[in-house]
Amino acid sequence: MAKNKNLIYIAISLVVFIVLAFLYSTPVFTGKQLFQHDIVQYRGGAKELLDYRADTGNETYWSDSMFGGMPTYQMGSRFNGDIIKKIDSYLNILPRPVNYIFLLFSGFFLLGMVVVRNWKYALLGATFFGLSTYFYIAIAAGHNGKINTIEYFAPLLAGILLVYMRKQYIWGFIVTTLFMGLQIAANHPQMTYYLFIALGFLFISEVVRVIQKKTEIKHFLISSGIIAASCLIGVGMNSQRIMANSEYIKETVRGKQILTNDSHTGGNSGMDKESMLMWSYGKLETLNLFIPRLMGGGSQEPEGKEMMAKIQELVQQNVDSQTEYDRISKGFGSLTYWGDQPGTSGPAYQGAIVCFLAVLGFFFASKKYRYWILGASILTIFLAWGSNFMVLSDFFIDFVPFYNKFRAPSSILVVVELLFPLIAIIGLYKFFTDEKLTEEYKQKILTYVGGGTLGLILILLVFGKSLLGFHTDNEQAYLPPFLLDYLTDERFKLFRIDAVKAFIYVAITVILLFLSLKKKLNQNIALVVIGVVSLFDLWSVNKRYLNDENYVDKIFAENPFQTESSDLLAEKVQGNPNLESIIANVNVNKTLETIAKKDKTHYRIFNNILGTFSETNTSYFKSSIGGYHAVKLRRYDDVINEYFQVMDSVKVPNILNLLNAKYWVVGGPEQPQAVPNPTANGNAWFVSDLKFVNTPNEEIKSIGIIDNKKTAVIASSDKEYFSNKPVQADSTATISLTGYQPNELEFKSKSRTPQLAVFSEIYYPHGWKMFVDEKEVPYIKADYLLRAVHVPAGNHNIRMVFEPEVIEKGKWISLLCFGLFIVLSGLGIFLMNKNKKKEIIETV
Repeated sequence: MAKNKNLIYIAISLVVFIVLAFLYSTPVFTGKQLFQHDIVQYRGGAKELLDYRADTGNETYWSDSMFGGMPTYQMGSRFNGDIIKKIDSYLNILPRPVNYIFLLFSGFFLLGMVVVRNWKYALLGATFFGLSTYFYIAIAAGHNGKINTIEYFAPLLAGILLVYMRKQYIWGFIVTTLFMGLQIAANHPQMTYYLFIALGFLFISEVVRVIQKKTEIKHFLISSGIIAASCLIGVGMNSQRIMANSEYIKETVRGKQILTNDSHTGGNSGMDKESMLMWSYGKLETLNLFIPRLMGGGSQEPEGKEMMAKIQELVQQNVDSQTEYDRISKGFGSLTYWGDQPGTSGPAYQGAIVCFLAVLGFFFASKKYRYWILGASILTIFLAWGSNFMVLSDFFIDFVPFYNKFRAPSSILVVVELLFPLIAIIGLYKFFTDEKLTEEYKQKILTYVGGGTLGLILILLVFGKSLLGFHTDNEQAYLPPFLLDYLTDERFKLFRIDAVKAFIYVAITVILLFLSLKKKLNQNIALVVIGVVSLFDLWSVNKRYLNDENYVDKIFAENPFQTESSDLLAEKVQGNPNLESIIANVNVNKTLETIAKKDKTHYRIFNNILGTFSETNTSYFKSSIGGYHAVKLRRYDDVINEYFQVMDSVKVPNILNLLNAKYWVVGGPEQPQAVPNPTANGNAWFVSDLKFVNTPNEEIKSIGIIDNKKTAVIASSDKEYFSNKPVQADSTATISLTGYQPNELEFKSKSRTPQLAVFSEIYYPHGWKMFVDEKEVPYIKADYLLRAVHVPAGNHNIRMVFEPEVIEKGKWISLLCFGLFIVLSGLGIFLMNKNKKKEIIETV
């Protein structure tokens, strides 16, 4: 009976999660969809991939849509035999973002049920975790892969704790393996990596407990073996994805450096430190886990418009000279964010109540949870400081494997956003139920922590201006006192509102706990009030960053690259800042569409209006010189940094010719112009002059100054390729593209002499095969980032096809591991039921 009653409560909790998720996302009832910046960029960048899939029913693992061409592994490619990803899609069947919110809630609910085995605390913890503000900021931005991964944080931890803490080996194996597989399938390795840093503390804690003889060594070894097997099988179910990405990552900005310069040395692995640590959390800024606007909100908060209007008025009243005006201009950054990061979409607010209860939890929770959660929380907060705590950051970059593959250390706070709600509900549960904790001890801790927390808020309210400053060093250097004082006062007002709210929320919680401790308030009522107040707190803050304005009509969400302006479009866009870019880019999109329709051959467009390397409008219509992606191929990124940071009027056109930029789009958004580039090299060309260079630095420097239509720059390490392969000039030689698919290109060549054919196709050493007259031949890299092949004299058919071997190998490993999971799970459940029946018979 009790078991059935518990199942009813669990079912009710899941219904509550669905209701809350839909209530937060009410525009989905009217058919509207989220308008997410990164998803808009994805739709442009993945257009060729999606069109190929729709037209052929097959998958291409290479696309020419962005950056001259790159693998599609990080662009939404699908893998045959990827069963675990299908399970993920079924779990995310609800409309976005309802699916994310529901799974964040329900995943933590499972964790809560494992840890405290009480649905009330599990439900409360689920709202603590599922309403973490950072998640809603990430959803608004379109970081869907990140949120998809975080969804599975809590249930994966639940599976591991089932094994270690509950000795539920079979169910623990099933849950751990399933959610490990789903975690990897979500395809955000950085988030998974950060989670495993925290899990490392759990493992160390279990080792210590064995040493202290609080855990049997037999149980520890069995548990660790099961968890290791679960993780290996979960990873194995994603073999295609992992093998392809691991092969790809070596050639990207996350892999080894190629060039040697002031910021890095060739051969070193990972990104340079400046890129890695750019988004580092400030030390004091960490307190915005507790008070959201401690250092402001997002860089573009609504209050900024009013502040800017007042600033302009003050400047007009007080500034007379252009010199002073120019000086003031240097001092301005974001009006509504003054923390240490270059900019931010909002704070990693965890909730005043949650943080307060987390601190209490470190005093009340069992030691088997307390210390590893504390250690993991402290370390990840320190790592989030990045460049503000270089001793630790340097150590991790230099000595901890793979840490230097990831940027934006501030995002490691997702670990805290998992662990604080966890320790909060464990501590709260112990506070109410653990008879070993005396009333005197509870009252003392509650007094000290409650008083200390409320006292801290009061100190910040009274002395905040001197302690926090409310301005940046740059602002203090350039802004005159009348502006700096105004800015400080307005920012303090923003902070004060949130600080007062935090004081009230914590005070309510302290009072509730005191009353329940003195038996003057029912425990259930206290939990309900804490839950409601916390829900209101987090909900109201989250609505600053993900609200109805983030939803748009389906047509705009699915086709954000509009090419025709109209009164209806203007009416739809009016008042919605998320849609302003749609109407602003209509003329540019129309120009791109016109080019693509008039000239259907294969070439690339250089769009110099929208920000070449931060847009995918171009890619939506035609292959682009630029694009938007965090994991670009290293060689292409090197060329961008070498030539496009400073637009040299001779060198840049040379590079664009190499990349077959047949059209340039120049001018402005209102009157864009399509300019044909008659000097583009085309899809392929013959060269007879070879310039051998000794270093990658010489190679990349040379391609901007040579006549690349006649000469190819070749690394001296490839000189052996030309043994018995002479190259001779023939002014009548021709080579032309006769067939194009993103993963297969065909050419016809004619020459009276042997030649080196250079292709305007990006060099990638894995998966591309070259055929001359259907005979596979080796090819080399030319001009730092292009493919080249020796072609004998005569008429020839040349074909290059992208057939990465890792895809087929990974497919069978993935299927094998999934099959193994099913077999072991089925066997485990069979044995478990058999043992239960045996116990029942023996009892009778």
